[in-house]
Amino acid sequence: MNQQKVMDFTIRIEEAAITAIAIYFLTKYNLGLSVWLWVLLFFAPDLSMIGYLVNTRVGAFTYNLFHHRAVAIVLLAAGFAMHIDVLTSVGLLLVAHSSFDRMLGYGLKFPDDFKHTSLGWTGK
Repeated sequence: MNQQKVMDFTIRIEEAAITAIAIYFLTKYNLGLSVWLWVLLFFAPDLSMIGYLVNTRVGAFTYNLFHHRAVAIVLLAAGFAMHIDVLTSVGLLLVAHSSFDRMLGYGLKFPDDFKHTSLGWTGK
């Protein structure tokens, strides 16, 4: 196995761990919602791809906004610091989702093409 494949595997394992930890904490901040609703909400950040209906620049911006871990961590920290469970849960959900996407090889988007991501080109 070459070094690039070893690194890719290592990063995927790291992202899987982050996803699992975030999902664990979502069980603590579940807001009393059913598991089935959380499964649906888990994929809600992908609705941000609707921006691609405008153009790739807007699509990349909206996608990256809902998949950027800094945004997720700010929401999570703010919710935790201010004891606002909804905000904490949204932050955890965004962390879990973005890590899950990265585990699958989907990174943040460049504005030139949907398949051009921070992790390389997808679909090749």
